[in-house]
Amino acid sequence: MKRPVPTYELYGEESGERPEFWLHCETIPSRSSLHHWEIGLHRHENFFQILYIAGGSGDATFGGRSEAILPPAIVTVPAGASHGFRFSRDVDGFVFTVLASHLPASGGRSRLGAWLAAPRLTPLGDGEDGRYIADTLKRLAAEWEGRRSHRTVLLDSYLMTVLTLTERLAQAPPNEKGLGETNNERRMELFDALLQQHYLTHHPAAFYARELSLSPTHLNRITRAMTGKSVQEIIAARLLTAAQRELVFTRASVQEISFRLGFSDPAYFSRFFVRHNGMTPRAWRIAERLRLGA
Repeated sequence: MKRPVPTYELYGEESGERPEFWLHCETIPSRSSLHHWEIGLHRHENFFQILYIAGGSGDATFGGRSEAILPPAIVTVPAGASHGFRFSRDVDGFVFTVLASHLPASGGRSRLGAWLAAPRLTPLGDGEDGRYIADTLKRLAAEWEGRRSHRTVLLDSYLMTVLTLTERLAQAPPNEKGLGETNNERRMELFDALLQQHYLTHHPAAFYARELSLSPTHLNRITRAMTGKSVQEIIAARLLTAAQRELVFTRASVQEISFRLGFSDPAYFSRFFVRHNGMTPRAWRIAERLRLGA
């Protein structure tokens, strides 16, 4: 009979005491040395992990599949995926553990979201992007360790830069690295950038279509082909994600959060949240914090 794969918050720690963080960083040797350099097959229910292997060697196991690790390389593991490792004693690098719900792309049908949904081993090589990813991960580790004020925006920025560049590096064919994306992918990138800039102003879908020199119908056709969602559904999802992050990671009142997100009426914000999430903001905040053990 196959033994069930254990679920941990961090490997070797039972989930009775849940850590209160959205990002944690430690060196690979600091934990693997406690387990004779071998991390058995396990999974993390609520956390996404990034391993940066700068030196040494090893093997990564995803379910029943094993891959050799040759540095420099990155391993990305989504929440719920079974994984394990065997490292050489001279291994060097970091492990970053991120609350999965903190990643804007997680669970989505975007190209990055789809890529993040499966465990990956990505060699960084010796190209410019690979070196930049490695340097950014080192900065991420230093910023986390420094615990200086106003660090959240930098941690977020470093994290998304690493994931976006790693996905691009992994997906590009060897003879096409650096070439442009397809027209629709490029338009989605521009739309995502516009949405990030303007979502708090609650512009309608027609605004984004006009900014992209497209008709609303054409933009809707593109977003449905690329994500399965209409423009309006993507706008609402972006606001909902921002609301959920505010509810979990801040102590602001529901009224304060509604104003931060551009809602002039807290009651309308509550109706919006219930329509898209099935619960009031306050009820969802309580339930989610209990689920995460916060």
